[in-house]
Amino acid sequence: MDNSKHTMMTTKPVGELIIKMAAASIVIMLVTALYNLTASYFVSHLGTNAIAAVGVSFPLQAVIQAIGFFFGQGAGNYISRSLGALEHDKAAKMAATGFFSAFFISTLLSISCLLFLNPLVRLLGATDSILPFAVDYLRWIIIAAPFMVSSFMLNNLLRFQGAANLAVIGIVSGVVVNVGLTPLFIFTFDMGMTGAALAGMISQIISSLVLFLIVCYGKDIVRIRFGNFTFKFSVYKNIINGGTPSFLRQGLLSVSTILLNHAAGNYGESVIAALSVVTRIVMIAAAIVLGIGQGYQPVCGFNYGAGLFQRVRSGFWFTVRSTTIFLIIAALAGYIFSPQLISIFGHEDKIVIDVGSHALRFQCLILPFSAFIIVMNMMLQTTGKTVPASILALSRQGLFLIPLLYTLVPLWGVLGIELCTPIADSLTFILTIILGRKALTELKQGGNESHIGFVKKENRKD
Repeated sequence: MDNSKHTMMTTKPVGELIIKMAAASIVIMLVTALYNLTASYFVSHLGTNAIAAVGVSFPLQAVIQAIGFFFGQGAGNYISRSLGALEHDKAAKMAATGFFSAFFISTLLSISCLLFLNPLVRLLGATDSILPFAVDYLRWIIIAAPFMVSSFMLNNLLRFQGAANLAVIGIVSGVVVNVGLTPLFIFTFDMGMTGAALAGMISQIISSLVLFLIVCYGKDIVRIRFGNFTFKFSVYKNIINGGTPSFLRQGLLSVSTILLNHAAGNYGESVIAALSVVTRIVMIAAAIVLGIGQGYQPVCGFNYGAGLFQRVRSGFWFTVRSTTIFLIIAALAGYIFSPQLISIFGHEDKIVIDVGSHALRFQCLILPFSAFIIVMNMMLQTTGKTVPASILALSRQGLFLIPLLYTLVPLWGVLGIELCTPIADSLTFILTIILGRKALTELKQGGNESHIGFVKKENRKD
């Protein structure tokens, strides 16, 4: 990798740079969200139990994503800081170690889950009527797990190098295959839930293979070579430091969703289906925010690695302002048109439409505050502030949502289920202000030339 990218990342105006970096990330996140939404739409034609089965599968998919993000974010954060410090050899070792470790661990997870498939589906919150749909669906998702993890991992590696445009090729290729195969398998071949999952498995394999070829043979990026793989503790320590917040966030998302499914299951399959639909609709708005935030992350990492802390801070506020404005518009649209949006997936099921509309409107009320939460978490994680980033990652699901489920649901039933998420988001926003204030102050005080080289010294300790 030449130094032209380093010069661009550390000298170009941060707003312009973030927009450039974010363009491809937005496409990736939006295409991924639309893929999930489209798959849910086709599955919805199989009935309420089928939609609910997709919702039940979400916690396991969150765990799979957690592993991919743990290694991808853990390795990627370190790589971006290393490239900012012009230490390319360290970046190459980190990329290889992160990728091969992720594939091996996810393969073990896949084998373990297949051996205990039925008990696992029960644990995820499937009722008797949902169980056969969920088993048919999850079997193929589990087989695809190593490839899903690889896709998440490689996507993050490319993003943190400022090469999200290359990641688009791999992600979009998989999505196109999935959108084409899903209706073909479900309706033409009459394969039902198995067809939906099989289409997803094939698309994940294709996506991961395309991304792997890119990182092996692409230009101006850190290439993955097995010869760079290492078992050094210092390498894994950096992966753990950089990836733990993502793993905690996704892992607790899985736990909270399981508990939410069990709580909703007490009120019928339609309630589980409604929450599943709301999750996928909100993911569309979140995709844009995550895409812009992911455009900020390589800018943050490169400039933090170069000691240009004022650029890190300026980029943070630019990203927060941009994403907040977008979420205000999205929240207004979601609040006004919530029944129409839910009915696309709920069809004639009145309970799905009613519960989903209420839950979506409650979430829209707090949605604009999510921008500050998401971007602050990204900034803390990318700059290596593991403790506050981990606390923030734990907060929404672990500190707030799970306790609220045990408090509000017994008191208010379905209304309590609908209110848990927005209340948890409100409390997380307050905590984010408290945790983020110190980090922003440190960046402001350190934003001068005397601090350049700080991260290089830190890296040499490894």
